[in-house]
Amino acid sequence: MFEYQFNMAETLATAVILLLIGRWVKKKVYFFEKFFIPAPVIGGVIFSIFTLIGRLTGTFTFSFDGALKDLLMIAFFTTIGFLASLKLLKKGGIQVFIFLCVASLLVIIQNLVGVTLAKFFGLNPLIGIAAGSVPLTGGHGTSGAFGPVLEAAGASGAMSVAIASATFGLVAGCMIGGPVAKRLMQRYGLVGHKEEEFLIPEENSEKVVKEQITEENLFHAIVYIVISMGIGGLLIPLSKKIGVVLPAYIGPMLIAAIIRNVIDSKDTELPLHTINVVGNIALQLFLAMALMSMKLWELAALAIPLVVILLVQTIVMALYAYFVTFRIMGKDYDAAVLASGHCGFGMGATPNAMANMESFTAVNGPSPTAFFVLPLVGALFIDFTNASLITVFINMFGK
Repeated sequence: MFEYQFNMAETLATAVILLLIGRWVKKKVYFFEKFFIPAPVIGGVIFSIFTLIGRLTGTFTFSFDGALKDLLMIAFFTTIGFLASLKLLKKGGIQVFIFLCVASLLVIIQNLVGVTLAKFFGLNPLIGIAAGSVPLTGGHGTSGAFGPVLEAAGASGAMSVAIASATFGLVAGCMIGGPVAKRLMQRYGLVGHKEEEFLIPEENSEKVVKEQITEENLFHAIVYIVISMGIGGLLIPLSKKIGVVLPAYIGPMLIAAIIRNVIDSKDTELPLHTINVVGNIALQLFLAMALMSMKLWELAALAIPLVVILLVQTIVMALYAYFVTFRIMGKDYDAAVLASGHCGFGMGATPNAMANMESFTAVNGPSPTAFFVLPLVGALFIDFTNASLITVFINMFGK
């Protein structure tokens, strides 16, 4: 069998090529566009299928340098920390806080469901977390980050399970959102808002001015990110001394959140748009690297249990949106729209949530409140709380 070890530069070059392939395929295949399947996922899965063929035929195998992948993962989640603004959460009003609590409770339920079913099938309970909030509320980015952590804790195949579950969730979340909201409208006799009747309150209109990406802003953004990564990295060995296992990116993410809120309190500004751009580039390269080294053959033994777990998670999501999200958010039209959106990002990602709500409101009338609340929670805050809760579960059920 031919074996080849990619060095750091070759690993990065391969990831970039696969990212470009993924973008090209996504433009050509409507299914990928419709369900917001990320380009690095497409390219990475294509390559992992290629390596699966090589392993099954006994002709070739590849291994990759993982140092740069880990660095990019930490960089991405550090940029997430800069989005965790308490000032913005407060400005968003009580509904943003309530919906964050609703979304965080779902995280706990998804992990409990996953762990329970994994134990039922005689699997490592951490596999249940890999098919819980890690891929569903968290998405591919969280899957790529926590997959190796779960495997290191003893859950063989957790990375492949998490990535497969995240892809399933993107599709399932889009499929259940509309039907859930439609049923709520019919049962409770809800009437959508008319365009001319509804104006967004001034206090709920968050004006975001994107700064230009200049050399100066890019330098400042990288300085903030690197300093947060450096200081945050010191927290990981400290946590081990007290018996708490933290993923490598939790410390940098916490430091970034502290820096953001200190700067907010002084009414100065961060180059947030530039930080987000750096984070998005890091995420795409990280995902491509994570997926191209995915071991698909590890899914074979987990196929039936994984399908059952994901189907149950889909049902749980639909019921949760119908009975919990809708009721707690007010039992009105806006709450029904939020329930539809929650199916999107509770099973997939914020773009899926926005697609669910856009499709529903295009027919039934606008809901500016829902379009204000959900993106704040889905894009800014839930990754932070999800990562913290996942860490708690890993420490509960890990070795």
